Amino acid sequence: MRTKKKKNILDIIDEEAKRQIEEIEQADIVVGIPSFNNEKTIGHVVKAAEYGLAKYFPNQKAVLVNSDGGSTDRTKEAVRDAGVYHHLHTILIDHPVSPAAQVIATYNGIPGKGSALRAIFEIADRLGAKVCVLLDSDLRSVTPEWIELLARPIIRRGYDYVAPYYSRHKYDGTITNMIVYPLTRALYGKRVRQPIGGDFGISKRLIKTFLEKDVWNTDVARYGIDIWMTTVAINEDFRICQAFLGAKIHDAKDPSKSLGPMFKQVVATVFRLMKEYENRWKEVKESTPTAMYGFVSEVYPEPVEITLEPMIEKFRIGLKENETLWSSFLPKERLDELSSIASLSTEKFNFPVEVWVKTVYDFAVAFNKTEDTSQKERIVESMTSLYFGRVASFVVESKDLKTYDAELLIETQALKFEELKPYLLEKWG
Repeated sequence: MRTKKKKNILDIIDEEAKRQIEEIEQADIVVGIPSFNNEKTIGHVVKAAEYGLAKYFPNQKAVLVNSDGGSTDRTKEAVRDAGVYHHLHTILIDHPVSPAAQVIATYNGIPGKGSALRAIFEIADRLGAKVCVLLDSDLRSVTPEWIELLARPIIRRGYDYVAPYYSRHKYDGTITNMIVYPLTRALYGKRVRQPIGGDFGISKRLIKTFLEKDVWNTDVARYGIDIWMTTVAINEDFRICQAFLGAKIHDAKDPSKSLGPMFKQVVATVFRLMKEYENRWKEVKESTPTAMYGFVSEVYPEPVEITLEPMIEKFRIGLKENETLWSSFLPKERLDELSSIASLSTEKFNFPVEVWVKTVYDFAVAFNKTEDTSQKERIVESMTSLYFGRVASFVVESKDLKTYDAELLIETQALKFEELKPYLLEKWG
């Protein structure tokens, strides 16, 4: 990726935040919380962060940054009300967001998350922070220990990127489970279980690399910032580990009702990055484990409700509506397989793993072979119905399994992505 001349931090934040930064001058740790209309949950996140900083890093100068996307509720007031330690500095930043950006919000209603994170990174860089911890603002399970788990590997052990490792309900994180985790693992050879988890620890060195990338005004950063950060960290040889954070309890969504737009935005970013790092992933033959920090134990996340029939119906409708488009790049064998799947009853619905993996690879190749931006969008948008079908199949297959046992199915699928990578290489050309 190209680099760019860095903008001055004063160009992208409001006057009050500028004043506070000038007064603070320097910090060791920055905790950044991007937000948009999160008044019900952000107070808990702020309190957990401040207790964690006070408990685990009492001798470090800390700054908490709330980078807000123009909330219309009491999010900013909730941040102010939640302050518990007066020696910590809290900065609130308002990012006026265009109506379009609000419509295409990717992460839990936070429009323009990339813009919010850029502001946090600029502040961390300006203050010379050794580590920046990012926390999502809709979390109900965050504890003070998360600060230690995400920051300590960087401060004490020299890591650059700490990805979260949660215990999640089997139907939470379906975009991660069905495509982002197994595809990222197969492409780049690192087993990062939650590459779009939302809660990360990032070193001073990696922050500088992020800020130098010429992507902050593009869809990659605006709509897929988490997977972009993870992919950059993996491919540019930064030291990566995972931190076990326990259960993730947040405002989880039924895939059939809420996750279509997020799927399009995240998967488009994954596909675009394949072109950027083509020379890297073509050489990767197998995956290796990623180091773990923290004590991994069995915890029980909240159940996630999921509606089966609407997903199967969306799969069938998508097959009919996109037949002409898909026939332009999918092999006839694949189209026949998808038609056979669509004919199955709800009780026997089955989208085989091998068919799914080859289909993902077919779409990735088609996306990257066209230069037409609108065609790229059509390809990814049409793929959403197939995602619904694959999730529905997973629900049928795992309905009698506990979350731990369902995880074995996800791992089996990830192995299939690796096993069939030669198919991708052949198709890619």
